[in-house]
Parts: sequence; C-alpha cells; structure tokens
Amino acid sequence: MSPSVQKPARLPQAPRAPLPELAEFLAPLRVHFTQGPSAETLRQYLTGLLSEHPNKNCETLTEIVPETNEQQFNHLLTDMVWDENALNRQRIARLQTLPSEGDGVLIFDDTGFEKKGRHSVGVARQYSGTAGKVTNCQVTVNCHYAERTLAWPVATRLYLPQPWAADEVRRQQAHVPAAVKFQTKAEIALALLDEANACGVQHSCVTCDADYGDNPHFLNGLEARGERYVAAVRASFSVTLGRGPASPVLRAEAVLAAQPRQAWQTMAWSAGAQGWWRAKFCALRGWRVDGDGSRHLGWLLGQRPGRSQHGDWKYFWSNFPVTTPRARMVEYAHRRHWVEQYHEEAKTELGWDQYQGRRWDGFHRHAVTVMLSYSFLVWLEVRQRQQRKVRGRPRAAFSPASGPPADAAPTGPSPAERMVALCRHPRIDRIGAH
Repeated sequence: MSPSVQKPARLPQAPRAPLPELAEFLAPLRVHFTQGPSAETLRQYLTGLLSEHPNKNCETLTEIVPETNEQQFNHLLTDMVWDENALNRQRIARLQTLPSEGDGVLIFDDTGFEKKGRHSVGVARQYSGTAGKVTNCQVTVNCHYAERTLAWPVATRLYLPQPWAADEVRRQQAHVPAAVKFQTKAEIALALLDEANACGVQHSCVTCDADYGDNPHFLNGLEARGERYVAAVRASFSVTLGRGPASPVLRAEAVLAAQPRQAWQTMAWSAGAQGWWRAKFCALRGWRVDGDGSRHLGWLLGQRPGRSQHGDWKYFWSNFPVTTPRARMVEYAHRRHWVEQYHEEAKTELGWDQYQGRRWDGFHRHAVTVMLSYSFLVWLEVRQRQQRKVRGRPRAAFSPASGPPADAAPTGPSPAERMVALCRHPRIDRIGAH
C-alpha cells in the first residue's frame, strides 16, 4: 500500500443488546406495531440515528447496527404497518409529562433540504432560508415547543409546491395521499397549530419569523383561534398609531425611528456564555393594517443594539393586551432560536436531511424517527437533571445541544461537540463505542 493511501478508519459498532434507557423510552410505543420484530426495527433505526456515524441513511446505518439490512430499514419507512401520526401524538403526550415551567411557546419556522433531481417528493426550484437562496430543495414547515430551559419538536410537514400538487403522475409515484392538497406555508403552520392544540400542548403564545409575521392571513388565523402571539415582522410592516381613518399608515421602521431616545429601554432576555443578552427596546400601542385596510390592535416592538453593540434593528408585532409587561413579550420573541437550533442539530447529528427515499410517507416517517430520537435525549437529560439537582444553582438552558441564542456571537463548543458530549454519557456511549 502506498504511504499516501490510508486505510479508512473502522466505524464504531452499535451493541447488539438494546440500550436500557432507549428501550425504556420506547416501551410504551410498542403498541403501534402489530409484531415485536417491527418495534425492534424502530429501536435499531433510532440506535443508528443516535450513533456518531457521519452518514445516516437506510444503507449506511446497516454498517454499524448489527443484524440489520437496508431492506429492513426501508420497509420501516415505507410499507411496514404502523401509524406515524399516532406514534407522534403519543411521543408528545410523553414529553408533556416532563416538569414544566408553565409558560411554553409554540414556534413556527420552515427549513430546507437541498436535493438533486426532480423525483424526491416536493422537490423544486424554490427559496430555502437554510441555503439563503433559490435552489433545488424540499421545504418543511415545523412546529416547536419551547420553555426557557427546555424545548422539543411538536410536528413537521412537507410543503408541496403547486406544480407538485397538480401533477397526478408525480403524486402517485411519490405516494402523496389524495387528501393532501396545495397549502401555503402559512396554512400548513395553522394546521400544525390545530394539531398541537388537539394534542393538548399548553402554551402561552405563538412566535415566528418575519416570513410568517408579515403574512396577514397567518396573523388573522392566530387571532381567529384566540392565540396570543409575538411575531417578527419586516421593516416595511404597515402600522398606524391613530384610531381614525385619517391617521397615516406608515412603515414600522419609520414609526420607530421617529421615537425619542428616552422611549427606548434596555432589556435583557437570556443568559448567554458571556453574560446576559441585552438590547434597546421600544414598545408602542397601535394598529397593524392589512392590505384590505382592516386594522388590528396590538403592540409594535422595536429592537436596536446599544451604543457599544453591533447588529441590525428588529421589529415585532404582538396582540398581547395593554397590561402585558414588555419584558415578557421580549423574552417570548427571543425563544425562536430554539427551533433554529433544532433544525441544525437534527440535520448535523441525527441525519434528518439524509433521507434518500422519494416517497411522502417515507419522508414523514423518517422525520418522526428524528423527532423521537431528539425527544429521547431531552427525556434523558431531564431525568439526569432530577438526579443531580444542586441546591442554589439555576438550571441552564437545555436542548440536546444547548447553546446561546441564534443571534448571539458563537462562543464555546459547537452544537455537534455538545451533542457528542451528551451522547458519551456512561450509558449512551455504548451506541458508538464497540
């Protein structure tokens, strides 16, 4: 062998015996499978997703999970008889039993999966916020639950572009259910909200980025459902501070830029690695104005960096009542980093973006297994917290790879390093140590 050619490192093998903690977590879910071997295949697939294998698809995971094959994993994600929606509802119910601070929020956001070709379900030339450009990709809309120190995914659904929704041949080839029609991303988000409410996911408000906050149909849908929200909006968001029809309708950036310096107040919303995150905020009561001229009462919030800080101005709209403390709305608005963090971790650590099938059911079943793997890590960490409570020390923020808000300067270990550190718990490290 030439000195310049190195033999590939041997991939660590997962143990044959089930990881006790994972088996305990999955035990209540076995009722969704008519046969024991089917439930065991799910356990084996999750074992692979939780491993340190760099490539996580049906073919590569068989390299490290003993007594498995590609056909077995493909069967799990496509033709095996089990109801992924019912399993996901039970997963949510399990997570709702975890200790709660009682003021969770529901976050809505979408993420992209770059793909080659045109046959994977929902793939098209479309804008992906993940890539920051128009590219060939799939896009999912996602609902995430977040408290100050705990967060977990609720549901996800693939966005099906209009050309796909109207193409019966492609729909049949990709096994798209007949009930699935074209919906905008905002409509999908509202449908996911209805699912979360049907599952009894208690929350104090909804938050989202400007792609949803700038959509009057989405905000009107939230208000029609009686939801409180704090939504990011763009600088061009239309507002008025006067009640009468003669009151001028202005851009949010113009309204806030005209406010005197004393109207801005320094607020902190989260503890980061180098102290609390702070910025200047201004909150004004007014009305948002839809394209049809209808007006909706609420709060316009502006955020700008302090004198010694750098960053862009940010804008939010909220329908909380006039008595709501401004600091509460600010803190809710900044929980949106949890869903962005989940997108990153689920892709880089759990193989969410590595599904290679083309079918609708396979895509969503794979997404459910990723959410289940992530939820296992959340469940395990909460249990460990309860076992090692230290009196007088506050809990730190947690997801399987907790970190500072997305708009913070990166400090400390990367999400991948934090995930690996968690997976090297004395029990979990057996997934990839043999």
